[in-house]
Amino acid sequence: MSDRTTGGWAPSRRTLLALAAAGFVHPGGASAQAEAPRRGGTLNFVIHPEPTTLACFNTTEGPAIQASTKVHEGLLTYDFDLTPRPQLATAWEVSDDGLEYRFALRRGVTWHDGTPFTAADAAFSIGLLRASHPRGRTTFANLKEARAADPHTLVLTLARPAPYLLAALAGAESPMLPRHLYEGKGDPLANPANRAPVGTGPFVFREWVPGSHVAYVRNPNYWDPGKPYLDELVVRIIPDGAARAAAFETGDVDLGGATPVAPPDVARFAALPHLGLESRGNEYGPTIYGIEFNLDNPYLRHRAVRQAIAHAIDRPALLKVAWYGLGDPSDSVVSPTLNEFYNPDVPRYAFDPGRAERLLDEAGFPRKGRTRFTLTHDYQPFGEGFKRTGEVIRSSLARIGIDVTVRGQDFPSYLRRVYTDRDFDFTNHPFTNMFDPTVGLQRFFTSDNVRKGVAFTNASRYANPEVDRLFAAIAVEGDRARRKAAIDAIQTILLADLPVLPLFLSRSITVFNRRVVNHTVGATGVSANFSELWLRG
Repeated sequence: MSDRTTGGWAPSRRTLLALAAAGFVHPGGASAQAEAPRRGGTLNFVIHPEPTTLACFNTTEGPAIQASTKVHEGLLTYDFDLTPRPQLATAWEVSDDGLEYRFALRRGVTWHDGTPFTAADAAFSIGLLRASHPRGRTTFANLKEARAADPHTLVLTLARPAPYLLAALAGAESPMLPRHLYEGKGDPLANPANRAPVGTGPFVFREWVPGSHVAYVRNPNYWDPGKPYLDELVVRIIPDGAARAAAFETGDVDLGGATPVAPPDVARFAALPHLGLESRGNEYGPTIYGIEFNLDNPYLRHRAVRQAIAHAIDRPALLKVAWYGLGDPSDSVVSPTLNEFYNPDVPRYAFDPGRAERLLDEAGFPRKGRTRFTLTHDYQPFGEGFKRTGEVIRSSLARIGIDVTVRGQDFPSYLRRVYTDRDFDFTNHPFTNMFDPTVGLQRFFTSDNVRKGVAFTNASRYANPEVDRLFAAIAVEGDRARRKAAIDAIQTILLADLPVLPLFLSRSITVFNRRVVNHTVGATGVSANFSELWLRG
């Protein structure tokens, strides 16, 4: 069978050298090929904030993905270079015209309740992802049919090619769900299995104690004989950054991804003998942090106002103050590490408060005393860095006469405010690129992704017919040169229109106790299933 991949990316040399120089990369921490795995023990894995679900067919929420992938697996998994490897699918082939994908599914796999896993489950899951997942609408936009040719063969028939599709089938992105627990059971979003998940993975759900932890136990009937090695996995929910740092230092928690402690603690932890730091495991989803504007706001609907805000923020200083330098500059919404897609020639907004003042005057918003107008800034409550970013933005905009109130709230309230009620002026949050702009970025910018209640889609209500057309073109374009030209054009238009202001490329670190082995074995890092993870005695 043929195995066609879309290509991948590696962490930038600059990023890796910077991490290594600061002691942020510890070779050998992710695996121990010379050591025989040790069985038993409990892993304490920390996330923050609390997830809203444990079945991620309708969210790209990081903590939920990290917690749920130990139960829900994907058809494929991926090496660090995004080469696909078998998971629930053991082999696959793609037709020469790119319109049919055929997957041979693993035999002898059962759901945790003992029901056999079949191609009917996989076909149902693909349909549910297409209807409900923030990126699934785009990922499976060209899908004509997902069907079970037989109990162990899944066939995806496409209306048009999808050059990114084979890279989109990780459990962190496209989890397989039990059809018998969802089909015909009413609203999937209200299904009780979302809080008590049943999967095929190496760990079986035991309990979710809100505000405390999610507990899993070893799956004794896992399809990969002898795995997992752990007896128990406890996903600890610790909202406070200082408390997470203390837990790592005392050994109360063993592992955490997505830079689970404040950036100053990252550098300090590099000197602690029982802790290690890992920069790999983010290849599947490089992420730009940025500002998203509500274009319905009477001030922010003016492009000149958004450009003024861009000129008013000293982004290198913001990165240093709010994130302690744990990131890399980026002028585009496309990550510079995606070498195949990044456009270095986009419009740039140098730090120039004087230019910002002139733009606001020309837009018809002169100062009235010291203040031109007032805005409220809502930050995503994923750690203190986003809050500090809001504070830096408030200080920066005060200098040009924009009075900003920084508003915090819990994560469900934030999601409701931004994506359902749209009761916000502007926000700062991650823009995960994923492995391809069609999958990662289209949802933020096309007019058909203005979707009330669906998190991490087009909250700005940005609509540009040319951007819609270009995104539609790259979703089916097989010629790499033509596809790159269209992606370059998208970036140029977006940086001119500025519905989103990119701030920097995040540099995500996994913190681990050195007794933890094989925590990062592929491109999804700690969002993998932990079947290979084990603990030294």
